[in-house]
Amino acid sequence: MVTRPRGRPRSFDRPTALERATMAFWEHGYETTSVSDLTRAMGISAPSLYAAFGDKRTLFEEVVEAYALSYGAYGGRAFAEEPTARGAVGRMLGEAAELFTEPGHPRGCLMISAATNCSTPEVEEALRDRRNANLAFFEERIRRGVESGELPAGTDPRALARFSGAVLQGMSQQARDGATAEELTAVAEAAMRAWPAEAGE
Repeated sequence: MVTRPRGRPRSFDRPTALERATMAFWEHGYETTSVSDLTRAMGISAPSLYAAFGDKRTLFEEVVEAYALSYGAYGGRAFAEEPTARGAVGRMLGEAAELFTEPGHPRGCLMISAATNCSTPEVEEALRDRRNANLAFFEERIRRGVESGELPAGTDPRALARFSGAVLQGMSQQARDGATAEELTAVAEAAMRAWPAEAGE
């Protein structure tokens, strides 16, 4: 007896569909991207979307995870590879200036822009938690820089971390408003000049 598989096989490439969903959410935000927008962008039917990804919120959670490991991975790389807090933040802001404006995908940062006008508390909270976790990460690295003598003893790690996060978030919005990579690079460089001088300078 031959057992037939249940259901119809998927007729689409899942990673490609996920990438297209990422572009839709990145461009329009979570709240204003409808299921019909997603099925149109992904080239699949609503039943296929629900079967493969769950509901809209579950799909968005997967999009955010995928984004963090791809487009959004520049920050983690900078902090992993740069030996100083100043070097890590400076590299992160510099690379953000390029990423936020490069062709081939929407401008700015998905995790910042997707939260605009979001009225779904769970989604808003999840994105806020990610951004706050980044700030805590910046603060810890800056604190280690102070403790190691890289930065002056009077440096306020929390204030400097929030300043750096505010610059990053502002750069994302300015990219959405049409700022060029050169203009945002200048913002990043100005922000780093506002940092306290390294110990010994």
